[in-house]
Amino acid sequence: ITSALDVSIQGSIAALLTQIKNDRGISMLFVTHDLALVRTLADRVIVLRDGRVVESGLTARVFDHPEQDYTQRLLAHTPTLDAIGA
Repeated sequence: ITSALDVSIQGSIAALLTQIKNDRGISMLFVTHDLALVRTLADRVIVLRDGRVVESGLTARVFDHPEQDYTQRLLAHTPTLDAIGA
């Protein structure tokens, strides 16, 4: 949802979506490969592989303690600021 936007605009959009979600109590569905954005916006996550659900649950639980090998590998290969020396 923010892939073609610069970083500052991405942050603004994420903040706006979070505010709308909280103010209105609505649910939103995003399909994305941006796992940092998922961690920022999503209360719950579903990990798909070849169109099938591999793992699902609360975002913090799935990201911090993934149970499935595919999810573990996916998260292990996600770039972080630590990885680029920031």
